Amino acid sequence: LDPSTSWFCLDLNTLQSPSDRSETGQTITLPCEYDIESKGARPVCWNRGAIPSRGCDNKLVSTDGVRVNEETQISSRYQLLGKLEQGDVSLTILNITEADAGRYGCRVDIWGWFNDEKHHSDLSVVPRTTISPPPSSTSSSSGTAAATETTGTM
Repeated sequence: LDPSTSWFCLDLNTLQSPSDRSETGQTITLPCEYDIESKGARPVCWNRGAIPSRGCDNKLVSTDGVRVNEETQISSRYQLLGKLEQGDVSLTILNITEADAGRYGCRVDIWGWFNDEKHHSDLSVVPRTTISPPPSSTSSSSGTAAATETTGTM
């Protein structure tokens, strides 16, 4: 293969997903899937930041192609809850914080030069919105008023 063909193949295997937005305290799943029927069970790693040219240099969690490598899981907040046996290696992040905002990358290790599949997601995190209803006038015989606070999304 000439260099332009190799570069073209690399471009085809780098997939962008839309930006994801979440509020603090929520759980979010960043998508990553591959065709396990044609490629077989493949090792996968999730990286914080862009995927480097080889491996994952800021690894969050990885698989050996069949199961999660527990020793690579840096926190129980990072989970692979999809059906690994069907090629679903999406990353679920529990209890999102503002520090979780940024780019994430999933690398599916495919044999050969420039064959790895790369999926990137950009996560935006905003503080959880708390909505308080306007004060209301209440009358009761005891003279005690109760205030309520509603937590939700806008």
